[in-house]
Amino acid sequence: MRYGAHIYLFTDHWADDQLHLLDTMKGLGVDVAEISVGDDIHFTHALTRARAEKLDMDLVIGPGGTWPVECDLSADDPFHRAAGLEWHKRQVDLSAELGALAYAGAIYGHPGVVKRRRPPVDEYKHTAEGLHALADYAQKQGVQIALEPMSHFRTHLVNTPDQLMHLITLADHANLYALFDTYHAATEVRDYATAIRTLGPRLWGVHPCENDRGVPGGGIVPWDAVFDALFEIGFDGPLTLESYNSSLGDFAYQRGLFHNVCPDGAEFVRRGIGFLSEHINRRTRAIDLP
Repeated sequence: MRYGAHIYLFTDHWADDQLHLLDTMKGLGVDVAEISVGDDIHFTHALTRARAEKLDMDLVIGPGGTWPVECDLSADDPFHRAAGLEWHKRQVDLSAELGALAYAGAIYGHPGVVKRRRPPVDEYKHTAEGLHALADYAQKQGVQIALEPMSHFRTHLVNTPDQLMHLITLADHANLYALFDTYHAATEVRDYATAIRTLGPRLWGVHPCENDRGVPGGGIVPWDAVFDALFEIGFDGPLTLESYNSSLGDFAYQRGLFHNVCPDGAEFVRRGIGFLSEHINRRTRAIDLP
């Protein structure tokens, strides 16, 4: 397993003058940097790629900036679904330019859109068709698509591992993977180990966040169950720390985080990696015992 960190632990907006943050993260033991992109995010792609390659860091891209709400693979309107596919294809193009491993997030729908209704019978079918097309497009560029279930406060579409695996099955493409976020799961699953086993065949990465979106450890996430299950399925993907830096003006508030769980990104990463490594090392030592 490798350690990752989201840029939102350090900055609210990726740009050329933020490149030094890759060096900071590398110095903290991070090998995978997750960068949020969108229509309002502008930077020199070649510079970011070159800095990451120089540091021997991998990149992951996710849609965290401006993302038109009508660009939604799950939308009722077929024109909006088509617009969603084209918008996501542009992000895949960017991922390929950056040499990123994956394009990841709740890209089956649009985070923040929660339709309080009984789901239409064809909603998953339409969404799966868009995901199949996107996965195929990304595969040709060497970019993996990692889908993240989110809490029912962020999306009505995919809240649980079972729902995600059902959608992946319908989409029927080998280039679709799962990203498990322990924060989002806190309101959606009762058994974390079962959730991880369910995603096991497609589990690409994990966001190991505490239930308050703070540093892992000390909350209610059952970390022993999480790591026992990860070792059981032979998981070897990135563990990417994620939250919103609350010292950056109103950034955390604008993102819906109203308490001070990340005033210092570097300290968040140090504590987070320290906690995660204890779990990994303990289980690795147990495996190595004769």
